[in-house]
Amino acid sequence: MQEPEVLAPAPAGVARIGISRWLLGGAALIAVLTAFAYMNRVGPGAAQRGPRSTAAPVRVAVAERRDVAVVERTIGTVLANTAVQITARVQGVIDAAHFQEGQFVKTGDLLFQIDPRPYQAALAQAKAQLAKDEAQLENAANNEKRLRAVYEQKLTSVEQLDAAVAATGGASASVASDRAAIDLAQLNLDYTRIRAPIDGKTGPILVQPGNVVATNATQQPLVTINQIQPIKVSFSLPQSDLPRIQARASAGGLVARIDQRGAGGGEYSAPVDFVSNHVDDATGTIELRATFANADSSLVPGELVDVTVELGEISGATVVPREAVNAGPDGPYAYVVTADNRAEQRGVKVLFDDGTADAIEGDVRPGDQVIVDGQLRVVPGAGVYVDNPERKQAAAESP
Repeated sequence: MQEPEVLAPAPAGVARIGISRWLLGGAALIAVLTAFAYMNRVGPGAAQRGPRSTAAPVRVAVAERRDVAVVERTIGTVLANTAVQITARVQGVIDAAHFQEGQFVKTGDLLFQIDPRPYQAALAQAKAQLAKDEAQLENAANNEKRLRAVYEQKLTSVEQLDAAVAATGGASASVASDRAAIDLAQLNLDYTRIRAPIDGKTGPILVQPGNVVATNATQQPLVTINQIQPIKVSFSLPQSDLPRIQARASAGGLVARIDQRGAGGGEYSAPVDFVSNHVDDATGTIELRATFANADSSLVPGELVDVTVELGEISGATVVPREAVNAGPDGPYAYVVTADNRAEQRGVKVLFDDGTADAIEGDVRPGDQVIVDGQLRVVPGAGVYVDNPERKQAAAESP
């Protein structure tokens, strides 16, 4: 029987060489796989995008030169041209109201009737007193006439004549007082008929017929009348606009245009006829008012309206989007993209801001590309590249 062959163990040096070869091969394989994964992640064109990795992506707009209308927009409040609270001037029971709530009334129209009977009686009493005193005056005058004749004959004393003259004067004064009392009684009687002092629209009746009204400092108004034809609109503008407001008003061209809010609202215009004599130190604004005919009564006191006022024009201004102007410690500035794609910070002065665009002066010129988005990533003097979302969208939508 043949003995099995026994293999001799390999020398130690040969075993170490084989292991090293396996390790080198594994490392090479890992390097290849890593490079492949990196190329797949980065994709083609990475070389072209590499230089932009250090430049900030921004969006730009082109500064332009054009005339800019200096227009202020604000909120205005509609005010009654005149508002009158109707109160009673004499005490009594309200017998009737001669109008409907919300009705338009004219000056002199009868609004309320207060019970006139107490005042009719007072007038009759004053007239009766006048008749009595007139009779006494006539008697005193006749007595004075007789005493004068007797005095001329030396049959009476001067004291008696003086008494007769005084009696005539007292009676005459009583008659004058009675006539004044009649006028007052007649006036109080007239006050029982409360009439409209102005043309306007009535509000709700605050004291209904049947109630007693009193004449005191705390009495409640019977009704309020607002004159709304014409009507006023009050609004405020910043005090920084005051030179333009004064110049425009002096030239007679300060006009307020209003737009009622909501569907169906109308647009109206009227000259500004009031500029306040002081600036509100709490808000830094000045009040202006314009008067509108309001022939259709569409404007109602207390209503809020949008007001537009043109204060002037800046000719040949440099105009940039509002987003291009930034606030800095040294004042407003804008970033301009130079020919070599670098962001250059330039100081500007804002002449007018209409909420969308700014009219400026300074180191920005018409035709300059100003950065409107991405300023937070920009370093003055560093490179930028213009990101064009419109172009990307067009490329994505193309087949």
